[in-house]
Amino acid sequence: MAVRALADAAAEGDGIAPLSEQILINLRHGGTGIVHVVARAEGAVAGYAQLDTSGADAASAELVVDPRFRRQGIGRALVDQVVARAGGPVEVWAHGEHPGAARLAATHDMTKVRELWQMRRELSEPLPAAEFPDGVLLRAYEPGRDEAEFLRVNNAAFDWHPEQGGWTHEQVAQREAEPWFDPAGFLLAVEGDRLLGYHWTKVHPAGPEGPAIGEVYVLGVDPAAQGRRLGGALTIAGLEHLRAQGLDDVMLYVESDNDAAVAVYRRLGFTPWRIHSMYRA
Repeated sequence: MAVRALADAAAEGDGIAPLSEQILINLRHGGTGIVHVVARAEGAVAGYAQLDTSGADAASAELVVDPRFRRQGIGRALVDQVVARAGGPVEVWAHGEHPGAARLAATHDMTKVRELWQMRRELSEPLPAAEFPDGVLLRAYEPGRDEAEFLRVNNAAFDWHPEQGGWTHEQVAQREAEPWFDPAGFLLAVEGDRLLGYHWTKVHPAGPEGPAIGEVYVLGVDPAAQGRRLGGALTIAGLEHLRAQGLDDVMLYVESDNDAAVAVYRRLGFTPWRIHSMYRA
């Protein structure tokens, strides 16, 4: 696929993937309100933007320009198209603090409204024991059995989050179909038949960004089970699982202003690594 090749070329040049997982999933599966914008130069796909108009408050977008065709006005033209087609407020993600993204934001009078941190730690560093309350068992996720309970807990835990909240069975099924999906790395803390919390891990294979790395993909605790110290135990259990896969490093994403979560991750040895910024027009 031309867009994926374009994204790989940009990742190799910049050292960071220019498009998020959701953008790539939308490329494969489509979705309501998804708009694709392609720029061509010298017979090749030189730039790509994806606009999602389904948001209640604002549309959202991401874009990438082939390093060979930068500083030729392609990025500006893509943003112009995104703003025009949004027909209202639009939020554009910039992965990493690339100076070109900041210049584009400035030329379109965009304001930074959100920062998502990538934090990272080495898996060779010691970990405390994962201690769960009496009666709470840790087991692997079972496709076809656990979707409904996962969605109940996830959507309650992330009812405030613009991307992670409000998930449906379709979003889970799309990720279960991804080549990276491994139910053995999707850990559930259960009490009887009730799910209390989960740690869904992910392994990124070696690629343009560097060697293989693990990820704390999503970690959530049922609000009704808060105060039982499940979050820390689930985090540690997931890190132990990733370490057993022979990985050297692990990373995660967290909102920069989520002080409580950042403090927990710092205590577990994570440090800020990269910043992803959202600009709003």
